[in-house]
Amino acid sequence: MAVFLKSEILVSALFSVTLLLLLNQRVNSEPTDDKRALLAFISQTPHENRIQWNASDSACNWVGVECDANRSFVYSLRLPGVGLVGQIPANTIGKLTQLRVLSLRSNRLIGQIPSDFSNLKLLRSLYLQNNQLSGEFPTTVTELTRLARLDLSTNNFTGTIPFAVNNLTQLTKLFLENNGFSGQLPSINQQSLVDFNVSNNHLNGSIPGTLSKFPASAFTGNFNLCGAPLPPCNPFFPSPAPSPSSIAPPQKPTSKKSKKLSTAAIIGISVGSAFILLLLLLILILFLRKKQRRRTTSKSPKPPATARSVAAATEMGTSSSKEDITGSAEAERNKLVFFNGGVYSFDLEDLLRASAEVLGKGSVGTSYKAVLEEGTTVVVKRLKDVVVGKKEFESQMDVLGKIKHENVVPLRAFYYSKDEKLLVCDFMPAGSLSALLHGSRGSGRTPLDWDNRMRIALSAARGLAHLHVSGKVVHGDIKSSNVLLRQQDHDACVSDFGLNALFGASTSTNRVAGYRAPEVVETRKVTFKSDVYSFGVLLLELLTGKAPNQASLGEEGIDLPRWVQSVVREEWTAEVFDVELMRYQNIEEEMVQLLQIAMACVSTVPDQRPAMPDVVRMIEDMNRGETDDGLRQSSDEPSKGSDGHTPPQESRTPPRAST
Repeated sequence: MAVFLKSEILVSALFSVTLLLLLNQRVNSEPTDDKRALLAFISQTPHENRIQWNASDSACNWVGVECDANRSFVYSLRLPGVGLVGQIPANTIGKLTQLRVLSLRSNRLIGQIPSDFSNLKLLRSLYLQNNQLSGEFPTTVTELTRLARLDLSTNNFTGTIPFAVNNLTQLTKLFLENNGFSGQLPSINQQSLVDFNVSNNHLNGSIPGTLSKFPASAFTGNFNLCGAPLPPCNPFFPSPAPSPSSIAPPQKPTSKKSKKLSTAAIIGISVGSAFILLLLLLILILFLRKKQRRRTTSKSPKPPATARSVAAATEMGTSSSKEDITGSAEAERNKLVFFNGGVYSFDLEDLLRASAEVLGKGSVGTSYKAVLEEGTTVVVKRLKDVVVGKKEFESQMDVLGKIKHENVVPLRAFYYSKDEKLLVCDFMPAGSLSALLHGSRGSGRTPLDWDNRMRIALSAARGLAHLHVSGKVVHGDIKSSNVLLRQQDHDACVSDFGLNALFGASTSTNRVAGYRAPEVVETRKVTFKSDVYSFGVLLLELLTGKAPNQASLGEEGIDLPRWVQSVVREEWTAEVFDVELMRYQNIEEEMVQLLQIAMACVSTVPDQRPAMPDVVRMIEDMNRGETDDGLRQSSDEPSKGSDGHTPPQESRTPPRAST
């Protein structure tokens, strides 16, 4: 019995000692690295005496600092209104990698948000409102994919609100009011977003439908913003002012002072009525005489049937030939001119009544999505900086309107006046290659797989080759935003072709920055060979996933072809390709083959570039599978080879690019 009691006492003592050790360890636990980062932050940031952090004490006991239950890392940092002044120093807060909540609101912080904020991958709430922070929308914030609450309101931020906000897939509250943001609102698609405010900025254009659920107070103070819940957007150009005859004269208020008319008033009314009746009778007689005179003069031979049909087509705004275009100026006024084989039947008034949504502002003008009352959807491009006259404009439209190919967006109609020049095209619901390739690169994104990239490259090449060979037209503005996609099959169609002839030579060369050939800078003239160069840049964009003017390409000012050449020269060809393509197997040979074609297209010497029909042939001759359209079956399964075999090892040798 005594032995049993001694053993029980010994076990209790050991348990007590262990418990004391654990408690002591918990009390003495200290997030050393986080404490060092906080001390660096407070020492480099001027502040008032409201913050009293004792370096000898645990950081978890400091004012505004909250640690996790084990006191092993800083969980929350809240320093609102404590008199912080100046820039947020780099390599301080960005080292708190376990931080969930950060509040520095209502201080006097200035400058940009440090880039190392991208290290705060676990951050859920970021409150920086009521400071003097500046610069463009912080791109580092868009990398914090777990962020649920973001408040940047009442600062001095400028620039556009990027589409990359959609990377924040868990966002519930976004406050950007009282800043200097400009440009158009991106379509933010988070279903979880319940609070949103961009009021009192410099935003313009129509409010995306995904944001129309929020109240008007979330958008007020942006004088160029329109669409639900704000008043609807104006049409493409102002409607003609109403004629004086259509304006009803103001109604005179009836007098209620006297219930009975005097005798003099009755006599005056009677005389006035008789005078008015006599005047109307005189007008009627004159009208009948004029009508009879017209009948006598109209008894002349009728014009031939062909002339009558052209006149009728011109009057209805559906001319189908050059004779229609050069008809009477009075008949063409305020009329849309449709091309032969058109599929639409509406006029300018229908277009003015259509609900319009801004699709984007491109290099040649602003594009609108117009939904007519009968449900037809078209794209209307409002051209800017047109320098040619009406005759030259109509002549160029006559050439472009005849171009028909499955990989070319057809031009359906145009409108010309002194103040407005409009083009009407088909609406492509799948959007542009630029949006598909560069939009929302983050969690939740569906990558553009290799087979679809090859399909886009081949179909766009066929469309451009048709312009060169059959249409004898230089595109002049090849870029990913002018490559539009059909809904189901990812076939590409080129748009905005042949418009350079409408603009001045001094402005046309700047329209394709990043895509333009070297000789265009000097000659200020686009050619078939310069189109080939631009298409080569487009192929490099498909292969690398990088935009031609993307800052991450290396040294300042380097363009995409030079960057690719520098990487290939060092025999690091694998570093060229888009990381989204690395999930697919057995495509290395094809990527290298397409890279070689692209490098041939971007040769600095125009005569060394292949013609577009040759580019089409080279893409078609690549080692594709045995399907009917020359494209393999989908490679959506990243764990499996698409063609069932491994390419020969020697075919993976990186190409040597000429400089």
